[in-house]
Amino acid sequence: MISEREAEVLSALGQRLTNAEIARKFHISVRTVESHVSSLLRKYGVADRRALAALAGEAGTVAPGNEQVVGLPAARSTFIGRLHEQAAVAEACKESRLVTLLGPGGVGKTRLATVVAGSLGYGGAFVDLVPVRPEFVVQAVAAALGVIERSEQPLADAVAERLGSRGSVLVLDNCEHVLDSVAGFADRILSSCPGTRVLATSRERLGVPGERVVPVAPLPLGGEASDAELLFLDRARAADPAFDAGPTVIAEICARLDGVPLAIELAAARSAALGPDGLLAALDDSLRLLSGGRGGDERHRSLRAVLAWSHELLDDEERALFHRLSVFAGAFDLDAVTALTGDRLGAVDGLARLADKSLVARDGQRWRLLETVRAFAWEQLGDERSAVRERHLEWAAGRASALESWPEGWRAGFDDVAADLRAALEVEGHEPARHRLARSLGHLAYARRFLREARDRYRQASELAPSPEEAARDLASAADIALATAAAGDAFTLYLAAADLTGGRDRTIARSRAVTTALRHGGFGFAPGTTSDDLPAIDPAPQDDPAVEAHVAAALAWRSGPENATAKLEHAERAITAALVADDPVLLSGALDALLSARARLGEVRQAYTISEERVDLIERLDRHDPRAGIEIVDAYHSASSYALATGDLPGALSIAHRSSDDDLVGSHQAILLTKLVPPLVLMGEFEQALRHGTVMWDSRAAAGSTPGHWLSMAVYAVALGCSLNDDHELARTWFDRARSLTPSRDLVAFSAFADARIAVHTRRFDQAQELVERGLAEMVPGRFERYARAAAAELAVAAGLPGAGGMLDQATGAGEGNDWAAACLLRARGRLTGDRDVLEASAAAWERIAAHFERERTLELLRT
Repeated sequence: MISEREAEVLSALGQRLTNAEIARKFHISVRTVESHVSSLLRKYGVADRRALAALAGEAGTVAPGNEQVVGLPAARSTFIGRLHEQAAVAEACKESRLVTLLGPGGVGKTRLATVVAGSLGYGGAFVDLVPVRPEFVVQAVAAALGVIERSEQPLADAVAERLGSRGSVLVLDNCEHVLDSVAGFADRILSSCPGTRVLATSRERLGVPGERVVPVAPLPLGGEASDAELLFLDRARAADPAFDAGPTVIAEICARLDGVPLAIELAAARSAALGPDGLLAALDDSLRLLSGGRGGDERHRSLRAVLAWSHELLDDEERALFHRLSVFAGAFDLDAVTALTGDRLGAVDGLARLADKSLVARDGQRWRLLETVRAFAWEQLGDERSAVRERHLEWAAGRASALESWPEGWRAGFDDVAADLRAALEVEGHEPARHRLARSLGHLAYARRFLREARDRYRQASELAPSPEEAARDLASAADIALATAAAGDAFTLYLAAADLTGGRDRTIARSRAVTTALRHGGFGFAPGTTSDDLPAIDPAPQDDPAVEAHVAAALAWRSGPENATAKLEHAERAITAALVADDPVLLSGALDALLSARARLGEVRQAYTISEERVDLIERLDRHDPRAGIEIVDAYHSASSYALATGDLPGALSIAHRSSDDDLVGSHQAILLTKLVPPLVLMGEFEQALRHGTVMWDSRAAAGSTPGHWLSMAVYAVALGCSLNDDHELARTWFDRARSLTPSRDLVAFSAFADARIAVHTRRFDQAQELVERGLAEMVPGRFERYARAAAAELAVAAGLPGAGGMLDQATGAGEGNDWAAACLLRARGRLTGDRDVLEASAAAWERIAAHFERERTLELLRT
């Protein structure tokens, strides 16, 4: 069991709070939070805090070993009959991983699916697709599972990763209007998540290979106490405990209704007012009014007859409210209804009366219309549709704006109304309200980590903007999101488009951002060799605007180029000064990145590492809901991890990798995350752990369907190195082959030179030593591993007894000045060369300081010989 404090921490994880935010909320230390998170990971048996957050959500927590289907509708009445169907569906779910309950509206598919899903013993999610448009099916499932979209990871991949291979069930309810989207999504999940079962309800089959269809018919009629009669009697007595009628009358009523559960429930709700005989007479009259006799689909005919009859029995106020409620795509609360009617007390009374008549279903503090009922009510709205949709739009814009103040529980609040916000945007005209809504929806979608939708919404807002200046602001926000999601080329184009629409300071900022993006993030969407000459001019900054000054100075710093590190340093320091005056942590983080880049180019990697740590500390000041901050959060963790490795601070690199994995924006899919963990683990000698992570990294990349990228190559080579040092040379060959199948990264040149030299020393295979030493000592583009390569090459020269090994060792001495691993390696090489035990002991101590356990043990072996 989990403690009360652990339950509180788990709930906070479900709200996507950071460890620091949790610590502040509960007045405990960050270290205590980390301890609770570790305990929860162990008790739940999950891999990371993202899985804990998905389990927690915002609806509550689930005890370990007692998983539930999240979002399963709570039963508000007894479930009558269907014993044969329950058994059939449960058996189908055992035999097939995709089961579709097929039947017309109102026949009870949803209730049957709910009962069966709750009995299967799996965790998972129930997803009501009624309010969902085809393009948002994946978002609806992600919201139900507590999954978020991350940089460089499609949302469908994140959902697949969350489900993994564990046993789970996804209930996809009401699929008929989004068949193609659901079919594609279900096929994707079934292919990549072997433990997942999909239970769908629909009026049409999905058409996916392996689909098992279970028809759902109306309740059986006739016989003694049929299911249809039991349902009617149960619901009639719920409306009027004193209700009583003979079995012949009840059987006749149910026969008139063709055994359709929804029709039976609607009729039973009227039984208290009409009595059994009056109810039967009213049904006869209503059925005779419908044209077409008893032909066609009689189940639709009887249901429509009951809806029409129930509608006619409403008074004018009830009927008006019933019609207006049909504008809502999903569930709605009292505030939403009041926005349509302008009368809160009237809305309360009207909802209560409609609920009593089973035309509105209540779920806590929210109400909804069943889709069949909603479609009927929408037909009746007629000439009032335009006015009602306009009021719905105004409500949506107001609700979205209110959510942007980030009240407690805003994520659940957004998920509740997201379908209605999206639907409201489709109203023709009313551009001011639609612009406000599109901009707010972009902001909310970004904060909710629906990153692609957020970018699209800001672009939509730019098209609805009332002025070029407002359009430019929206395009800049779209660019910020593009940049945070590794689409720097698109961001560059969007910044320039924003600059073209405006003038003054906004134009200067947009153009500066474009230049900075091209030169700072040139590896993501730019043609190779893009230089300053290919970029627009930077406008001068006014003297009295520190924010603009910071942008301009940062752009000039990056424009200085790698060959002019001194000028870059001067501009970066000016950008820092301006950002501090502006008191803008986003600008400060960007300016610090320019500074550390300049320091690294000057060979000052330790100073660069120190600055990168400042940027990580600055993350707590960044507004995670602000698209401008996205790239700074992503890049701060990346830089800190890179420079920790570059300086040989292996525990630091591992710690930063773990911290970044907790971040909801940076913690990309497992393959990308684990590329940060594997190299420091290998260098620390944690070979088995590195291999486990590496296997997950490779399999996760394959399962997600991702194209192998250069970002993976160095980590894969690191696994091969670990296998070689662990004397599993057959497995090492497998990983070397995998590394060679990938596009090499810039770091791989130095890392492979280092790894190959280190393996040659370990295996004492010196037949290619001269070539390997020359590779390791060659001039390389500054990066993370050239110091490793030089040190490993020098040790290989000594171990192989190459002529001039002492000179080669002297040549590599400088590598140890900025890298603790290289320094320890060079000490060991010096001890090998001279036989000086004190030097070897100093090397062993140096290895211990950076937790390089394997290297320390190899050094101690030299001392023992």
